[in-house]
Parts: sequence; structure tokens; C-alpha cells
Amino acid sequence: QAYRLRTNIEKNGWDGQWYRRAYFDDGTPLGSSLNEECKIDSIVQSWSVLSKAGDTDRSQKGMNAASNFLIRKDASLIQLFEPAFDKSNLNPGYIKGYVPGIRENGGQYTHAAIWLIMAFAEQKNKDKTWELLQMINPIHHSENVEAVAKYKVEPYVMAADIYADPLHLGRGGWTWYTGSAGWMYQLIIESFAGLKRKANVLRFEPCIPPTWESFKVKYQFIDTTYHITIIQNKNHEELEVFVDNTPQSNKTLLLINDGKEHFVKVLLSNTD
Repeated sequence: QAYRLRTNIEKNGWDGQWYRRAYFDDGTPLGSSLNEECKIDSIVQSWSVLSKAGDTDRSQKGMNAASNFLIRKDASLIQLFEPAFDKSNLNPGYIKGYVPGIRENGGQYTHAAIWLIMAFAEQKNKDKTWELLQMINPIHHSENVEAVAKYKVEPYVMAADIYADPLHLGRGGWTWYTGSAGWMYQLIIESFAGLKRKANVLRFEPCIPPTWESFKVKYQFIDTTYHITIIQNKNHEELEVFVDNTPQSNKTLLLINDGKEHFVKVLLSNTD
């Protein structure tokens, strides 16, 4: 079933420079260059990468298009799609009820913004991952008086959305949003810092900037503390993992709750 779905998506979902979002019941595409509004949508570009179901070349084109059309550096936001729904005959449902550029109607919907950054991390695009992670970090929306006056909401919690409407450009929307906060946490811990746990095995796949030499993590596993130091150096030809100075042949950390403290050193190359 998965193979059949993937085959049909590739057959019917490609628009030429990016993946389409959907089709209406009458066969009209959504998220297509044929549309007046919602020509390109970020979610399908991101998940063509994250699902690992998209054609590699097409996914790269889609991510490039999302970068070109949806990332608003002037307002430090990442739009869900562009242009917003307003005057066309397309009826995608309730999101058209929002003012153009507000919430899901062409603003930043933070879930989707995070998924796009995760997709860049999956592609090992270190510079873009770091740039966009800083962009959506709420603290950077409040670095001076002018920024505070524009953002208007708390700088220490995630906002579900940020407005792209010209009259309210850069204004934060619904804050204390646990869904976006949860995804932000996963982005930082798993996609950026690269700590990926499955059962009691911890893998290391950081996507940190090439200029970062190292960082440290105190990882608590039940009653056991792991002090993890990740060191990035071009002289390291491949990933190496040491636990209490003992090299790990499988290059992972086996989490064992023995109530002790352990010291983990991860060496990785910054040439990826």
C-alpha cells in the first residue's frame, strides 16, 4: 500500500518545480502554479523529505522553491503558503475565513515552519537549519524595543502563528501553544542536536553549524546521568563514540539504568 501511494503521488502530485498540496473533488489542484492563490504550500515540500517517500531530486527542487517563496527574512517568519486565499473561487475550508496573511491563511503556522527546518536538517543543510532555527526562536523577535512593539506577545513561549498581513507583519498570534512547543523541542533535540533515541539506544546525528566546535548535553536516563560532549572537527574522518573512554563499535550509546554517572564523547566530522 505504501509503495502504491508513493507511486501515485509521484505520478499525480508533482507540479514541475514543487509538489502539489492536494486536489479538490472536481480535480482542481491546490498548491500549484496553476492556482491564483496558494500556489505553493510548505507542508508537502517538507514531508516529501521527512517521509523519505519523495523523489530526491524533486524534493530538493521543492525545498528550494519553499526557501525562495515562503521564507520571509524581512519579518523573520516562514509562511505556510503563498499567496493567501482572498478573492479566488477556491474554497479550501475554514482557513479562508481568516483575513489574508493571518494564521493558516498565508501566515506562519509554526508547526509547518518547524517541519520545514526539520526537512533542511534531514538534508544535512547545516547553515540553513541554524539560520531558520534562530529565525523562529521567539526570543529573537524581541531583541529591541521596535521588535517588541511589532511582535507584541511573550518572547519566552512558542506562538502558534505569526502574521504575514502587511498591516500586522511580524505580529505573534496564539501563544503558549503546546503543539508548536512540542515540535520545537523535537527540532532542537533530535534534528539539530541530533540525539535520536529508539528504545534504549541513543544515536548521534547532529546538524550543527560548521563553525561550532563542540557542545555538551546532560542526559538523564531514569536514575542514570550521561554527560555527553559532542566535538566537531574536520580531522575526524567518521563518527566515533566513546563511553567512559571505551570506543563503541556500533557508534551508539546503549542506555543502561545503573544509577551511576557516565561520560560520553562523540567525535564527528564537519565536512558532511
